[in-house]
Amino acid sequence: MVNLGASTDLPTLLLIDDDMVSREVMATVLTMTGYTVHTADGGKAALELLTGASWHPDVVLMDAQMPGLSGISLVTQLRAVSSAEVYLVSGSNPPAELVAACDGFLLKPFPPEALTHLLQKNADRATEPTPSALHPDLPVVNAETLAQLRSLMPETGVRQIYAAVVADLTKRTAAIEVAIAAKDTAEIRRIGHAIKGGCSMAGAAQAAAIGSLLENGALELKGNQLDNKPQLVKDLRAATLALQRMLEAEFPA
Repeated sequence: MVNLGASTDLPTLLLIDDDMVSREVMATVLTMTGYTVHTADGGKAALELLTGASWHPDVVLMDAQMPGLSGISLVTQLRAVSSAEVYLVSGSNPPAELVAACDGFLLKPFPPEALTHLLQKNADRATEPTPSALHPDLPVVNAETLAQLRSLMPETGVRQIYAAVVADLTKRTAAIEVAIAAKDTAEIRRIGHAIKGGCSMAGAAQAAAIGSLLENGALELKGNQLDNKPQLVKDLRAATLALQRMLEAEFPA
């Protein structure tokens, strides 16, 4: 891990790249620009770093081609343990589905201002007046459903159910982003229906509410754009992360 220190005005970065030269050059250049940079030499090392760290990155930069844990599988697991934005970096054009699963893409070599511009562009989009689907009074998990599950099975069984829901939500969020990239509203509705059904059964109220919105056409084409994409995907990630934190608090491993 490298932490070269920098300005508090810019986000903290986690850079994942298996090539030492590329990793250290990017980390040095970004640090000199003002970013705080931590590094990992692969997907497994990055997850271990995120799990045990006292700091939390705002942005993850991950190389598109790495041995071991990489690609959409890595994006999925990063989303499960962190609320950071995930940006893909590559020296060539990566698969469209991998680009769609991330929050942005930068072609190597890129100047620091390209990252700053992309971050600002996403920040401006996030501040658009799109209301959150997560009502402040909506619980992460319905207390009655949780109590019922606990009355029917041991704690380990309940934990397995919610762990499976978290894993499924993470995968389906990535699938929604692929469908968004393809402007496939029918697939978005299908995934929303599946999220609503599974999460309703488990009492995962926040995620179920977002699934219902997706099923009922909250993401529809207007012109050539899908309305509400940034906010709804952000809400689904937030609901998934909240469920993961509930799981860790209620059912420690």
